[in-house]
Amino acid sequence: MEITWFGHANFRIKAADATLFIDPFFVGNPSATTSYKEVEECSLILVTHDHSDHIGQTLELAIKHDAEVIAIFDVIQELIKLGLPEHLGVGMNIGGTVTRQGLDIKMVQAMHSTVNGSPAGFIITDPKGLCVYNSGDTGLFGDMELFGKFHDIDIAMLPIGGRFTMDAKQAAYACKLLGCKKVIPQHWGTWPILDQNTQTMAEQLALTSPDTELLTLGIDKPFEI
Repeated sequence: MEITWFGHANFRIKAADATLFIDPFFVGNPSATTSYKEVEECSLILVTHDHSDHIGQTLELAIKHDAEVIAIFDVIQELIKLGLPEHLGVGMNIGGTVTRQGLDIKMVQAMHSTVNGSPAGFIITDPKGLCVYNSGDTGLFGDMELFGKFHDIDIAMLPIGGRFTMDAKQAAYACKLLGCKKVIPQHWGTWPILDQNTQTMAEQLALTSPDTELLTLGIDKPFEI
């Protein structure tokens, strides 16, 4: 599995038969060094919620690359109104699972706000059993412990920016609940209002979840798991 971070909460995962984007926010993302127009391959897009810094260029990439979009049902309906071909919309809801391009993708709850539907996270499992949890924008909540009981989570992608999501201290505790082996911080450094580095996360992990390895990805630098 290869994971690339394009800043904020914008990730690309290459696994199984998929080149998957999560929350492809390029335009207006000051951390992004790549334009969505430069994306050469995209077969699947996951949208955690429809705030502009997450839904981003979902519509443009889906149409250009004929990529399916997986999101909560209400968001898919809005995207179809905006021009998403119906056959590319994969609507689902909290607790549901779909299998696409060799990946099992489960939608789980998140604690946040959204324009349509509800915010969500995703638990993605590849054919070899490698499991990635992307929480989307969220605060800390106790049911994260259940995710760790039902799934052997190898990598958690968690926000640490504070203000609009949980901060580093809460994210470190989330790692304890999840029992994840590694964590990739997201939703930080994009604007001055957010936490600007991962130092506090490293300190809090050492106190709260010392067995979890911190992975601080460089922007636009593929990382192989």
